[in-house]
Amino acid sequence: MSTPSEATHERSEPSLSAVVGERRRLINLAYRLLGSLAEAEDAVQETYTRWYAMSRQQQEAVESPGAWLTTVAGRVCLDLLGSARVRRERYVGAWIPEPLPDRTEWSGGLVGGGRAEPADPADRVTLDESVSMAFLVVLESMTPAERVAFILHDVFRYPFAEVAEIVGRTPAACRQLASSARRRVRDEHALAAPTAGQAGVVRSFKEAWEAADVRALVGLLDPGATMTADGGGMVGAALRPVEGSERIAQYLIHIAGKAPGLTLLERTVNGRPGLVAQHAGVTVTVAAFDLADGRITRIWAVRNPEKLGAWIGDEQG
Repeated sequence: MSTPSEATHERSEPSLSAVVGERRRLINLAYRLLGSLAEAEDAVQETYTRWYAMSRQQQEAVESPGAWLTTVAGRVCLDLLGSARVRRERYVGAWIPEPLPDRTEWSGGLVGGGRAEPADPADRVTLDESVSMAFLVVLESMTPAERVAFILHDVFRYPFAEVAEIVGRTPAACRQLASSARRRVRDEHALAAPTAGQAGVVRSFKEAWEAADVRALVGLLDPGATMTADGGGMVGAALRPVEGSERIAQYLIHIAGKAPGLTLLERTVNGRPGLVAQHAGVTVTVAAFDLADGRITRIWAVRNPEKLGAWIGDEQG
């Protein structure tokens, strides 16, 4: 027979499990809303802080802890997006979302009980078309309200009545916000599935870069291709996008020449084939690609070391 305290623990455990079990979904939501793992982790931490700040009686009065956590996380992200816009206006150079590795391609640590679990929150982010770099970059062009309404409804399938509670607008207004966001995504073809053969094109690009073969690089790039780099003012990076296949090829050869011994690794970046550049064993750049008709149309090169934390475990690869 259970003692009263044991019985109480048994009754509370399912509720605790339900609350803690929402963490993965909340990280998935917050990363898509914020484009930053660090900010997503902070937002989810703030959400749980507010939950545990309530009394036991207040918690038990919540009919659906999952819905409550989602509402709070959405509002926290909405507030962060507003302040992030101001910060990014002062950002040195272009701001690119934080790149994500594939969970199978980087090292994790051991946590309590000896269970192997990655130490980075990236493992809790499900990789699909809604975290491709092309998609996340388009999200950056949206207003905070558009972004939240669109992600909650179109990606996470929340009804507009629930979205309205989070955004603080009517369901009809949220429907309009999501529709406007949807047009932006459609116009940019940002939700397209990975192009067949993309891994092969990226591999050929890697080999041409390693060989300093300008002609081969130009052949792999669309004539109107664009390369955007994000150094955040902390490391050297082009402050404006480099446009055109010839200019991009020359720029890449120039960069390689300034860093002899640069090692290029084929890695999955935000669910698509990409490249990781290492110098002296340290990850210095993570590059994501977009393709059309078998050629590279866009390159996003993240060099800001503050955005490369999830790739540290890859530095022995």
